[in-house]
Amino acid sequence: MDLVIQTADTTMQAARHSSEIPANQGSTANRLGSDTPATRSDAAGKFSRWMLLLSIVAFFAFVGFSVWKLNRPDQGGPVTPAALGPVPDRYNAERAMGYLIEICDLGPRPSGSPAMKQQQEMLTEFFTQRGGDVRLQKGEIRHPLTGENVPIANLIASWHADAPTRFLLCAHYDTRPYPDRDRRDPKGVFVGANDGASGSAALMELSHQFANLPESIGVDVVLFDAEEFVFGEGNGDYFLGSTLFAQQYRLEPPAVPYKAGVLLDMIGDRELQLLYERNSLRYAGDVTRSIWRTAKRLKAKAFVPRVRSQAIRDDHLPLNEIARIPTTDLIDFDYPRPGFRAPQYWHTTQDIPENCSGESMAAVIWVVHEWMLEQG
Repeated sequence: MDLVIQTADTTMQAARHSSEIPANQGSTANRLGSDTPATRSDAAGKFSRWMLLLSIVAFFAFVGFSVWKLNRPDQGGPVTPAALGPVPDRYNAERAMGYLIEICDLGPRPSGSPAMKQQQEMLTEFFTQRGGDVRLQKGEIRHPLTGENVPIANLIASWHADAPTRFLLCAHYDTRPYPDRDRRDPKGVFVGANDGASGSAALMELSHQFANLPESIGVDVVLFDAEEFVFGEGNGDYFLGSTLFAQQYRLEPPAVPYKAGVLLDMIGDRELQLLYERNSLRYAGDVTRSIWRTAKRLKAKAFVPRVRSQAIRDDHLPLNEIARIPTTDLIDFDYPRPGFRAPQYWHTTQDIPENCSGESMAAVIWVVHEWMLEQG
């Protein structure tokens, strides 16, 4: 997805030191070390060279320390699957990964595409078989390049619609038209394994638990279309599907409003680490912190109680600002990880199933499921 990040770019500047050292003419006074101008110049040159060497050593020591710090699991670095926590077998990581692959096998899934229609048919059948009441919330958007109307549809699957406590679990299931961040192939094939399929696949896996939900708890799984129907900077809008959903919710509020919402986005990272997202804390602080408390109880170490430096704009904003549904965003925007010279797969042709993990998705839905049971 193209997440609009509210932050300022920062740059690192490194100073270069140099010195000009006069040539030693080999005089007797210099050889004896007498305090002549040439001797003082030679000493100054040696001092400058030592200072340059020390500066270089200090710089690389700083870089090494920074990389080490980022790579500690409790400080924002990579989290290996073993560190995600002892996920119960009923949250089947292999099956979740199979769902992700099945979605990606459809190819790119931008709004209005044949592959998006195939995905809608596949997911409608899937959630119906899991006992959900499935419908499509349809609308139209305008193509930013051609001006033509493009059909969109949010997929909504409901369980226990009349329950006194209801939760919204959501993700976006469209893909950006092109991998615009890919320097080698910005018009290549973008299947959106993490950014587009991971949230849907995780909710598919979680739906296996909905048959055993208490009668007091109702769940709506909502997959948003047109989250990023964008063809370049300034050519397209964001969050159109979630905005449609939020507006309809505001105009026709349900008999039982949602108690809370959880947005799953980019949760398939093989090195998953979820930090507090600033807009989630701003709009849904209680919801956000309660999920992390559940994760702490379960020892799901991928949930780190530390605030991201960036505030991320995502589908949770229309839900919070328009529909007034307190919704948190579970997102690992560092894909695969932060750090010195780390690769980046976001919006590139490398956002593929091979760079995702069923264990990561299973850990997330385990925490979300347990949290719902606690809140209900």
